[in-house]
Amino acid sequence: MVIGANHRSASLSLRDALFVDDAHVPGFLARLATAGVAQALVLSTCDRVEVWAAEIDADTATRQIAAVFSERTGVAAGALTGNFYTLAGAEAVRHAFQVTASLDSLIVGEPYVPGQVKAALRLARSAGSSGLVLEAVLQAALAAAKRVRSETAIGEGPVSIAAATVQLARDLHGDLDTRRGLLVGAGDMGELVAESLLAAGLAGLTVTAPRLARAEALAQSLNSHVTPFETLRDALVGADIVLSNVGGRHMVLTSEIMTQVLRQRRRRPMFLVDIGIPGDIEPAVNRLEGAFLYDLADLERVALQGRATREQAARAAREIIDDEVAGFLKNRAARAAVPAIVALRHSFEAMRDAVLAEAGGDAAEATRLLINRLLHAPSEEMRAAASSGSAEWGAMERLLKTLFRLDGTAMDAHCPGPRKEGPE
Repeated sequence: MVIGANHRSASLSLRDALFVDDAHVPGFLARLATAGVAQALVLSTCDRVEVWAAEIDADTATRQIAAVFSERTGVAAGALTGNFYTLAGAEAVRHAFQVTASLDSLIVGEPYVPGQVKAALRLARSAGSSGLVLEAVLQAALAAAKRVRSETAIGEGPVSIAAATVQLARDLHGDLDTRRGLLVGAGDMGELVAESLLAAGLAGLTVTAPRLARAEALAQSLNSHVTPFETLRDALVGADIVLSNVGGRHMVLTSEIMTQVLRQRRRRPMFLVDIGIPGDIEPAVNRLEGAFLYDLADLERVALQGRATREQAARAAREIIDDEVAGFLKNRAARAAVPAIVALRHSFEAMRDAVLAEAGGDAAEATRLLINRLLHAPSEEMRAAASSGSAEWGAMERLLKTLFRLDGTAMDAHCPGPRKEGPE
């Protein structure tokens, strides 16, 4: 089952409040386990915050998960359930497949979604909260997402938030080959947007983060410069484009800081992108002359305008997902018969061993005995059902024909009716 909120069901501010960063996922999953949701993972992104769970009643799970989120955020559980959706069974499986294939994202085809799902699964495994059901669904969903990528053009072209950022940066600054950027924080989304800006021709990029080691690793990955977080104000003065992706509980860039920075820049325009969850930049910065601030909600609106361009590929992708979901559900349903099949086979093998010993090596006698033993109990049950005159025999006869692939001709040949009168 899936319980959560996404960009369609809840506001950005509520998703901010619900967001669970990687460092807090183990504790969050442990709290869920204590509440009774033992097999679960949490998928927490800019689009959605969802708990994927298994082996628990959906209504019970919704109440328990809302209670844990309420305890964590201070938002009343009743207010949360009003913004939550709950999907169970086949509907939840389909949702998991669609999310993993990036068909339920703000912009269809975002390439980093499968990686986010893999990361959520890794964290659940580390916390000991994954299980057989979740593992089966996730592995099948990831395989389906891979098929979508290889068989459709859904991943081609610019992507969502990153594409919107590049477009807006060009609208403000024109060509980016004379502009410099500053990445504040070391989150995945910031890295993706920075890569897109560099690919679009950004002249240079500097990286800074509260943890210098993270900044150095990211700067090396992006082939960029690095500066200590303590020198942030100086770094801002030289930046035409600022990406903030810290996501802490305190504002990184306040209007006071930006007033001083803009004064030093002599009001040269700055494009600021707040992609932190929670937000990093004080909204009042947007009122300052020379500052052009966009947050995730703004970028989402811009990104939505390009969604139609991928709709054709999305239709083909949804057909693939329909096929994969149907196959997965069919295979899972078929597994319900496995215990009975195994028990039947063991029973037959035991009878075979017994008649071989009884026949003393006489193959013909062993075969006769085996057939008699195998058919004895079923024959008694069928005669009893047929003689009772109940509808049970009709169902049993149809099942018999299906199980042993018997046609009517074969059955009639061994069950002759009254002799026809006539000359010999």
